[in-house]
Parts: sequence; C-alpha cells; structure tokens
Amino acid sequence: MTEALSGAPARIVFLDRDTLSPETKLRTPSFPHEFVAHGRTLPEEVASRIADADIVITNKSPVRREAIAQAPNLKLVAVAATGYDVVDVSACAERGIAVCNIRNYAVNTVPEHTFALILALRRSILAYAEAVRRGRWQEAGQFCFFDYPIKDLAGSTLGIVGDGVLGRAVADLGRAFGMRVLFSAYKGSNGMGPLYTPFEEVLRQSDIITLHSPLLPSTRNMIAAPEFALMERRPLLINTARGGLVDEAALADALTTGQISGAAFDVVTAEPPAPDHPFMRLLNRPDFILTPHVAWASSEAVQGLTDQLFENIDLFWAGTPRNLVA
Repeated sequence: MTEALSGAPARIVFLDRDTLSPETKLRTPSFPHEFVAHGRTLPEEVASRIADADIVITNKSPVRREAIAQAPNLKLVAVAATGYDVVDVSACAERGIAVCNIRNYAVNTVPEHTFALILALRRSILAYAEAVRRGRWQEAGQFCFFDYPIKDLAGSTLGIVGDGVLGRAVADLGRAFGMRVLFSAYKGSNGMGPLYTPFEEVLRQSDIITLHSPLLPSTRNMIAAPEFALMERRPLLINTARGGLVDEAALADALTTGQISGAAFDVVTAEPPAPDHPFMRLLNRPDFILTPHVAWASSEAVQGLTDQLFENIDLFWAGTPRNLVA
C-alpha cells in the first residue's frame, strides 16, 4: 500500500469544474484529502496542474502522455463523463494508473432531448414560434396558418444506430408514440441476427434516423455523401451522440439540396464550432436545430453523474475500484 493510500492526505485536482453546472453539489471524499478545483484548464496547463496530484478529475481537459509522465504521484484519473478519449489510457496503463468513467447516468436525459429535437422538427415548432414573433399570425388574418409542414410520429419509421442503453431507451419512447422501430446493424455487417436491419436498409426505410453510437475509427463519418444518397424517404437526422459520426459538410449539403427533411445536432466535431463551420450557415433555416452539447445536462443527470464520480473515487481509494477502463 502506498503512502497516500495508507492515510496521508491525497491531492485531488479537478481540471474543469465549469463543465458541470454551478448548481451541482460536489460530494466530499470520505478520506483525508486536499481538493483543488480549476474552472477550466488549457491543454498547455495540464502538466503543471497535475504534477503533484494523486487523483485527477477531468471531463474535457486532455490528460496526455506528456503530462502523465510529469505526474509521479498520479494513481487515478477519474473521468466525469462516459467517453474517456481525453485520457491517454495506454500511457496510464503503462504506469499502473487507473482510469474510471461514468456509466448509465443519462438514460432519461438523452432520450428526452432526442425526442424534444424530433418533435420540434417533425411539427415545425421553432419555425411556427418564430413566425408568430415576427407577426405572421396577424398577417394571416385567420385562426391559423400553414407555412411549415406538420407530421405525426405515429405510423412513421424510426431508425436507431446504436443499441446500447440510450438507443434502447429511445426505442421505448418511439414505440410509445406508435412508431415502427428499426435497430441498425453495424455498417458493413449483415449477420447480426433478426433483431437488426442492415445499415443501408435503415437509411432507405426510415423517416427519422437517430444516432447513439460511440465515436470509433469504424464509426467516424459513417454517414457521409454516399449514405445521404440512400435516404429515399428524406428523413430527419438526429445526433445526440458524438461529433464526427456524420460528415458535417456533407450534412450541410444534404439539407440544402433536400436529400433530408431536417437535422438536429447536439454535438459537433469541434466544440464550440468555429465561425466558418458548415453548421453556422444553417442556423437560420427552419429545418435545422443546433444545441450546445446539453442533451446529457438535465439537473438530475448532472447531479447523478457527479455523485457517481465521487463514489468512484471513494471506492478506488478504499481498494474496491469500479467502472475501470484501464
């Protein structure tokens, strides 16, 4: 047992506290510790801030090999998210540094946000609200007007790419709305069994396609110009999963040329997107919605994430680690 684990105060450094809501309450670790929280940490600041840390908490601040090499006391990197690509897991494994993440905290918030986006587009809610603000109702001169399309969800086909806990929760909501649900097989695979529909067929048959996959080499840009060309029903495309699953320039072209009926994204490859990002020229369109990576961020989910984060740290220090990825 190391000196820190045997009772000396542990130094815990939170690199990016501002990535959690200021209303979120942080639990106090149950063991002797010193806690330092930085609002945000630039990549070039990471090494100096973790140099004397026993435990590092990060959400989006990168913990790379160079910084890890300069942190001789480091024992745990606790990721305040499910995705852990911000951490050099291989470098941690070489040093015997544990890495843990958060799991199954977003089972309500992400599916609800997904359907908020679907309903907003399917019923043109934002477009009608904006029209009312600019005086279109008075101009119409009658009890309603019909400037934008409105379609029911019942009877439509929902294609889901990603069959984890979030994809399955979205499927449950879809069925509750009376939708036909298709789970996509992995792109390029037709041998996943009768519960899955080939990827290309999901693209062809779906009225709405929603993404719930991790970002991996095999899933990066899995929807690009060739895939948009297969979308015979001009579907809505929803992405509350990861930026990079969709070729964003191709998405802008597909929306502009009418290959799809609308798109709603909560994630972008680079966050925040640069002013010249393809999505920036779509923001005034009634058939496009961009939200700032907040599908995960209901107050209940963020508090649950934070509680799980500090439980992970307590359990690791007690010698019973969980949610380890390295």
